[in-house]
Amino acid sequence: MTTNADGPQTPARRRAPAGAAVLREDVTEAIRAAVFEELAAVGYARMSIEGIARRAGVGKTAVYRRWRSKLHLVLDVVSALAVMGLPAPDTGTLEGDLRLLYQVTSRALRHPVASQIIPDLQAEAARNPDIAAAMQKTLREGQEGVASGIVAAARRRGEIREGADEDLALDLISGPLYWRSVVIRGQLPRGYLDALARTTAAALRAL
Repeated sequence: MTTNADGPQTPARRRAPAGAAVLREDVTEAIRAAVFEELAAVGYARMSIEGIARRAGVGKTAVYRRWRSKLHLVLDVVSALAVMGLPAPDTGTLEGDLRLLYQVTSRALRHPVASQIIPDLQAEAARNPDIAAAMQKTLREGQEGVASGIVAAARRRGEIREGADEDLALDLISGPLYWRSVVIRGQLPRGYLDALARTTAAALRAL
């Protein structure tokens, strides 16, 4: 009999390789999914490794083999959330790239799990410097990586002048939709994303 890294004992056909146990990717993904669900259900403060393991259908040791604490597990999920579903737009125009980015980002922010997790982690970040630093790094890098690509492509096409303030350009691209969807959590009226893309493109051309 032999035991894999995350499951019960099964008949052995050959000796397992020496060294660290191989971690099953399906178990890792089940734990990550359970974190999203647990965060949405109870929030970070009440979330526990026991609850995550129970929801994922694994033992606590399977979680601790991958992450040494609840904080490290959540930071890993935040990193994944930051880049999940973001496209690298290439429509051929600045306004088209912005519209595609806003459409995908808006759908992600409206997802019921994301809409609960992000405000909760923001509140926790105000109390926990480690979460604050990680959220700033991962969310900012995820958004800015895509926005920087849009700005660079627009420069190559001559839609944005060389020497334009890039930090201000990135704020103009990322700020309004995040404010509307996450901070004040207002409904987006019909045509809002088209108008936002058109207005933001005009502002970027004026930099």
